[in-house]
Amino acid sequence: MHTTPPKDFAAAGSSPVPCVRSVALTQPLQWLVAGWHDMHRCGWVSLAHGTALAFCGAVIVFVARDRFWLLAGAISGFLVVAPVLATSLYALSRALERGKPAGVNVVLKTWLNWQGQHQNKFGNEYWCLVQFGTLLALAATGWVITSAALITLLAPVQIATPVEFVKHVVMAKEGFLFEIWLGLGGLLAAPIFASTATAIPLLLDRRVTLMQAVLTSWEVVLANPLPMALWAAMIMSITLFGLGTALLGLIVTIPILGHASWHAYRDLVDASALPLQEPD
Repeated sequence: MHTTPPKDFAAAGSSPVPCVRSVALTQPLQWLVAGWHDMHRCGWVSLAHGTALAFCGAVIVFVARDRFWLLAGAISGFLVVAPVLATSLYALSRALERGKPAGVNVVLKTWLNWQGQHQNKFGNEYWCLVQFGTLLALAATGWVITSAALITLLAPVQIATPVEFVKHVVMAKEGFLFEIWLGLGGLLAAPIFASTATAIPLLLDRRVTLMQAVLTSWEVVLANPLPMALWAAMIMSITLFGLGTALLGLIVTIPILGHASWHAYRDLVDASALPLQEPD
């Protein structure tokens, strides 16, 4: 494992910037193990996050149950903003790392009292998490609209159920609708993954700008292409498992992935030169 400063900030001046570490290909497996241990230590507080997200997913399924052209985009769009929704899971793992109680007070403080850490309420630093969440929400909305329009306009018949989606889109003998749909989804997912891989834990942990956090996350991906590709594949596979169990699996998989993402950040980014958002 070695450390390199992000090239994007080489000319940024003398202010301290995050440094990026290279990790072994199998390191994502260690992140999952650490995520499992953190979920076990946090107990119901951690599982409550998975339950809440599973419930939100169930609401989406209920609302769009007869409109699979909308459901496919809505579920995937919902997952786009999941890294922001998992912010308090990162905070719980941080508390465990510091030897502090990791309970409901950490969650409440993360979502309700974070603004108290900033004296300048009009500065960019104060709004960075809000800005990032808004941008991800806009990206998710754009994908929902794009996915719905694509399937509605190009599908040979009206798609209302998952069975019809598989029959007339996935297994269609003519056309390339499914390939186009997957390709567009990949074009959206790849930059979002690169932008969020370590950005939100970094924003939670250290006083950095949104641009610093996002560019550092990109540098992490560029410095570790194979481990991060494996990590992305593991996230997708575990999430699909959670969705495929009638959303019940999300109750466990979301907390594991959230806690594991904190450990990924800690292994991949050396932010020790930057001021803490919250003192030890």
